[in-house]
Amino acid sequence: MQQKWRWRTLGVLRRLLSCAIGSIGILALLFAHVRLFPSSQVPNLPDSYKLPMQQEIGLGGERNWMVEVAPPHLSRSPPPPHKLDGASGNLDLDKLWKQPQKQDFVPCVEPSSTYKSTGETRGYLLVHTNGGLNQMRAGICDMVAVAHILNATLVVPELDKRSFWQDTSNFSDVFDEDHFITSLANDVKVIRKLPKELATATRAVKHFRSWSGVDYYQDEIASLWEDYQVIRAAKSDSRLANNNLPPDIQKLRCRACYEALRFSPRIEAMGKLLVDRMRFYGPYIALHLRYEKDMLAFSGCTHDLSPEEADDLKLIRENTVYWKVKEIDSMEQRAKGYCPLTPKEVGIFLAALGFPSKTPIYIAAGEIYGGDSHMAELQSRYPLLMNKEKLASAEELGPFINHSSQMAALDYIVSVESDIFIPSKALVHLFDKVEQGALKEGRKLSTQVIELHKRRQGSPRKRKGPISGTRGTDRFRSEEAFYVNPLPDCLCHKASFTLNTSVMIQ
Repeated sequence: MQQKWRWRTLGVLRRLLSCAIGSIGILALLFAHVRLFPSSQVPNLPDSYKLPMQQEIGLGGERNWMVEVAPPHLSRSPPPPHKLDGASGNLDLDKLWKQPQKQDFVPCVEPSSTYKSTGETRGYLLVHTNGGLNQMRAGICDMVAVAHILNATLVVPELDKRSFWQDTSNFSDVFDEDHFITSLANDVKVIRKLPKELATATRAVKHFRSWSGVDYYQDEIASLWEDYQVIRAAKSDSRLANNNLPPDIQKLRCRACYEALRFSPRIEAMGKLLVDRMRFYGPYIALHLRYEKDMLAFSGCTHDLSPEEADDLKLIRENTVYWKVKEIDSMEQRAKGYCPLTPKEVGIFLAALGFPSKTPIYIAAGEIYGGDSHMAELQSRYPLLMNKEKLASAEELGPFINHSSQMAALDYIVSVESDIFIPSKALVHLFDKVEQGALKEGRKLSTQVIELHKRRQGSPRKRKGPISGTRGTDRFRSEEAFYVNPLPDCLCHKASFTLNTSVMIQ
């Protein structure tokens, strides 16, 4: 029992820490060169690297990505130390691979003794999620907490089908619906559909106020129960404050995100297949290369693009009616850190950290804007660039290929299981200097990059509050998002956690 609890704790903790988006650095190397294979083929791998047949992916036999035994790479011995001659001098490979210190933190998401479980419902909450996969995940988890605050029965949320991606996926296509319902039974009553007698009932359609606290929902929104049996949340993103919420509400958000909301068996099976095939190359980096057409058009980021490409993105933004901001200063966006690094800049960044050219890299992204023309320099620096299409055949990806949320879920799994995850943001000021000729690649750039990332390697730290001097919505926007870093709300030091839960772990 104790060993099972420890494995479960390790699995959940790893996901809590992996979800924290930070520029995690200095970890990965590959020892042997391995030939790439065409996207329509897969390598001749053992049976364990093959996707199970449909009938093999039952609820009893699937791999649960949220609560599992230690992943294979955690049970391996660390790679032997070698020396690397790079821009930053000789670096030990074990330092590049070294995992950040967990500082004895463990998950602590169980409710307190005063927590009120789900009671008699006052009505039904319908939710229309919006945005990409991560936005929808966060929004769903917030709406679980909102349903609890409102004493509402939550109808399984509707995924975004009207946005840029035009994805027709339903909740059960992306997530394990049965598990979602049963795991939240003590917190919120969740049903698949409205009762028939309420299907045509008048609904209160509300755009919940962004970054709201408990009082807003208990006073303003709960008053709607006097006139309506059904409330519909028109949007789900950022509808709960990041901070200053009751501890039990914060822990409920974590239970929803890291325990209840897991992917469907079919996605988990395919994700495991991709992870196993990446492991075939050894330890790997997952690179969130956010250089996709919709991302660049929405954010107005056009650095290093041709005038024709910039005009193309502007036209997309102007023609997308639900994107409110049309006129955007690209240079200002980039200076504020709102733009992703270009593929070329990512290559410079990885080289400055000391990663050799044989490092295997998984590109977690959709179709890269501009295709090969924009990927050429990164590809030349790091030939072992992998993605879903290179790791799996067209037949294997067939069920997911036209569904952006499902494809993103596969990227999510491969990223969570990677040895290092790198978001492609920040450091713009350094790369601008490189482009202008004021700073050259080499030891000086490497030293500056490594120095900037000494404290950005994924170790647990308290969530950052708002930037001093900001007001209104800008103040909330400047805060570190709750799901990016749920510490201290959902992580505790092992000593105090053991003391408070001694009965549970005996």
